[in-house]
Amino acid sequence: MNSNQKNLLITNVQIVTEQAVVTGHVKISGGIIESIIADNDHRDEARAAGDTGMADQGGYEGEIIDGKGGWLLPGFIDMHVHGGFGGDFMYANAESFDRITGFHASQGTTGMLATTMTASRKDIEKVLEAVSAYQKNGMLHAELLGVHLEGPFISEKWPGAQNPDYIADPQLEWLQQWAKAYPGLVKMVTMAPEKPGARESIAWLKSQGIIAAAGHTDAVYAEMIAAADCGLSHAVHTYNAMRGLHHREPGTLGAVLTTDSIYAEIIADGEHVHPAAISLLLCSKPKDKVILVTDAIEAAGMPDGEYELGGLPVVLRGGTARLKDSGALAGSSLSMIAALRYMVNVMKLPVTEASRMASGNPARELGLADMTGSIAVGKRADLVLTDLDFNVQQTILRGTSIFNAG
Repeated sequence: MNSNQKNLLITNVQIVTEQAVVTGHVKISGGIIESIIADNDHRDEARAAGDTGMADQGGYEGEIIDGKGGWLLPGFIDMHVHGGFGGDFMYANAESFDRITGFHASQGTTGMLATTMTASRKDIEKVLEAVSAYQKNGMLHAELLGVHLEGPFISEKWPGAQNPDYIADPQLEWLQQWAKAYPGLVKMVTMAPEKPGARESIAWLKSQGIIAAAGHTDAVYAEMIAAADCGLSHAVHTYNAMRGLHHREPGTLGAVLTTDSIYAEIIADGEHVHPAAISLLLCSKPKDKVILVTDAIEAAGMPDGEYELGGLPVVLRGGTARLKDSGALAGSSLSMIAALRYMVNVMKLPVTEASRMASGNPARELGLADMTGSIAVGKRADLVLTDLDFNVQQTILRGTSIFNAG
């Protein structure tokens, strides 16, 4: 990104902070939020911060964006995304990464974890190498914050759209070697906690500050609780590809719903999870432990047709992606702005709560909340400007526009 950010003033917006919605304007300097000034008390402070009236008179030196009464939200952080716009992280090349990060930037995402599939060790290592190089070479669009390894340490009973040919028991040696070769790159590892070697791996991941997640798992309740005691703190695409809830055996899902230390992802697209089940999740979990994700694949942003996921053929029809052979759901074509829109319009959440699930909560889990994930003075200007219907107008990373619909 450009280190010489211009001064920027975003006026006439509904600013979504973690506490409230404030109508006013935001001043940005050097990529950092310098001031947030509400309309009802900004008269004096506006002389220092600058507003459209002052700017017209030459009182403000910098770019001015008129938000036209729309929403200004913190940029979205997607912890579980495989691809988009014809690109897949498993292709392990910069061209594909540009397609993915460019598309998701157009949907309000400012940061994401490059998510792998269950694949050979060699192919996973190609992704690690490619993401590491991409970070070092500088990124044009949304930021790759690290890698989420989804598999291959999953359950054969719950492969979902993962390739069963490469499912393996957890290999602590692999994790240690990857962490040594690419320090700080791997941010999250999804595994089935009931598999041999899982608890040892989970404890090691926690000791390294890497998120240990449950997913594609047949774990019973007791196995999940034991894994949580070892450091497991996250559940991928809650409800999907996991042992469900039974009143005599609460299963994986029961443990996720009742264990406050576990963050719960949800794919809010109206296809993966029934709205009543989302309501149950919201009633069960602390609001700061629910995270919106897309689980988007290369078909996201593309027309209906045939695509690929983890080497398996996928058909996208009516916006829903399914494996061609089995018909199983295969990731999604969801975007983060669409997930937020669903939570506000269908689930009737206040925009502040939906925003925390798309930005603040993932930032906290990733240890980034001191610098991003919410709109606050002193934090990075990672922002998304939308109209009143939550259509993205502009996405801003560190004070620099990475997408402009106009």
